[in-house]
Amino acid sequence: MNDYIKIYEVGPRDGLQNEATAIDTLKKYHLIDSLVATGLQHIEVTSFVHPKAVPQMADADVVMKTAVSKHKHTDVMFTGLVFNERGYERAFAAGCRAMAFGVSVSDTFSQRNTRRSSQEAFATTRELVTRAKRDGVWTRVYVMTAWVCPFEGIMASGRTTAVAEQIWELGIDELALADTIGHASPLAVGQLMENLGKRLDMNRLAVHLHDTQAIGLANATTAMQAGVRIFDSSVGGLGGCPFAPGAAGNLATEDLVFLAYKLGLGSGVDFRKLWQIVYDMEQWIGRPIGGRTRQWWESVCNNEPAVVFK
Repeated sequence: MNDYIKIYEVGPRDGLQNEATAIDTLKKYHLIDSLVATGLQHIEVTSFVHPKAVPQMADADVVMKTAVSKHKHTDVMFTGLVFNERGYERAFAAGCRAMAFGVSVSDTFSQRNTRRSSQEAFATTRELVTRAKRDGVWTRVYVMTAWVCPFEGIMASGRTTAVAEQIWELGIDELALADTIGHASPLAVGQLMENLGKRLDMNRLAVHLHDTQAIGLANATTAMQAGVRIFDSSVGGLGGCPFAPGAAGNLATEDLVFLAYKLGLGSGVDFRKLWQIVYDMEQWIGRPIGGRTRQWWESVCNNEPAVVFK
């Protein structure tokens, strides 16, 4: 394994999708531009869903098109979340060439989230991945409720492993195990990822963590110890799912960057610029946000030389 982590930033999508305050499209442009400026290379910018289901993503087409066009001369990958053929067509038309799909381990959550059973969602994902390969689109699939479901409770690890392996056989580029409501335990996270790493390619396995029970960093640590080097996070710790009761914020990007630094892993991300984004965003949404490192950072930021942890 390498000594760097890859951060897959989900702030513009997962971070904003559950916010009650509508975020202006121009502010979303500013957010994406600012994230790129920090050094982040992988950003999930929006989801192509019906605007009635997730009003915050109603401007998905123009947000994706603008991001791709504005940063076309960079190496930044902009991903769009897609759940059906219509979403795929919209994303592709907007210039999106990296797409994420999702399959839930829990059938109940799948029905609540997409009105399809888990097997139906898998069948749709298989069709979308096939089309993506033909179109030259990079693919990622989320294994949702990989550890705990808000309706069915704890998922058996064997059940999650079976779903993950079924998806892996589609020949995707990246597989992300998602702690959808943030109730996974550190030991369970480490054990599952270690087991999957022996069966699949650890270099293409990611974890998507929430911090609902204040153990997001602990879960990230055990995942790192298991060999995971791809982590989803959201600047400011924003996030939540309108279809998952109890899902709170994501693991904060600023906390993840600092955790990696403390463990001797680089990220190439400018810590000071991340915090400036946090301060901008909390003005937009009207409440304080930010990761668990905030108090420490603000106590030393005027004298802290290591703002880029490489």
